[in-house]
Amino acid sequence: MGLMIPWSLTLVMVDAYSVFIKYLPHQPRILLVIIAGDWVLSFLSLAAACATASVTDLLVDAGGSFCPTKSCSRFQLSATMAFLSWFLSFASSLFNLWLLPSL
Repeated sequence: MGLMIPWSLTLVMVDAYSVFIKYLPHQPRILLVIIAGDWVLSFLSLAAACATASVTDLLVDAGGSFCPTKSCSRFQLSATMAFLSWFLSFASSLFNLWLLPSL
């Protein structure tokens, strides 16, 4: 998940630059790199979300001695946010894949 923030910030800067300069990159190679990066990071994000959810479920089932209530709720929120991150990253990848033939 540590790769998601720099990747997303880089894409935001490139998109903002393209919008303010009013120059959209019409090169398929650049879009292919963005699609591949989104695709790989979305699957890594899904793996992290599944691992977080399974560990949280294991800790909740083990009882209160391993996971106090406040910590378990934070772990559950973390798993939820990881799945949301995966969904948005995968949606971005599919949207860029849909744009590729238009170039």
